[in-house]
Amino acid sequence: MTADEIRKELFSKQDLKYRDMQTKIIPTSPAETFIGVRTPELRKLAKQLAKTEDIRLFLDDLPHKYFDENQLHAFIISEIKDYGKCMEEVNRFLPYVDNWATCDQMSPKVFRKHRGELIREIKKWIRSDRTYTVRFGTGMLMEHFLEEDFDAAYPDMVADIRSDEYYINMMTAWYFATALAKRYDEILPYIEEQRLDVWTHNKAIQKSVESYRITPEQKEYLKSLKKKQKTQKKEK
Repeated sequence: MTADEIRKELFSKQDLKYRDMQTKIIPTSPAETFIGVRTPELRKLAKQLAKTEDIRLFLDDLPHKYFDENQLHAFIISEIKDYGKCMEEVNRFLPYVDNWATCDQMSPKVFRKHRGELIREIKKWIRSDRTYTVRFGTGMLMEHFLEEDFDAAYPDMVADIRSDEYYINMMTAWYFATALAKRYDEILPYIEEQRLDVWTHNKAIQKSVESYRITPEQKEYLKSLKKKQKTQKKEK
């Protein structure tokens, strides 16, 4: 299928109510770029297209015009089984990612078997000057390196991130909330020692308190560590 044929296929699956909902929760993408294809439909189509020989035509058609095309692109990349090819496509696509949904829903399955190579790429992504490249790198660190492949240097990497970008700071908070749930004793010092900026520190505590994986006693202690801040960033 050509890029134009894929676009027609996406419009055939359009759900206008879903489109209108998406424009409200993904404000960084212009409203006119949403077609309104539900995620299960996109994932199903991605699995079908990833097996076709001419999918290169679509993957090369960057930048895409529609949000749904970017979503489909991310899901196709996530299906690539060859690590080298997958990483090449991730790095080629990341500069075009302009919203949290496409960033967070791109999760290549092959990464699980190549963590040694993956961590080298994550270190590059986290140092990027692109908002969603940094967010993606932090997300991959959260997804793949909080359990058996954990290293104390990894939360240091995230704690050292300093940004005025809401979507970077929200992912940093999400990382530490998840890390607290999985490795409470090792991650708690980052909160006690106030290693994060005020807003991110408080957001990490808020997300932890909302988690069912944190005990009531831990939640009470974390709440006692909240910091006062002069101005509150407005959530988008």
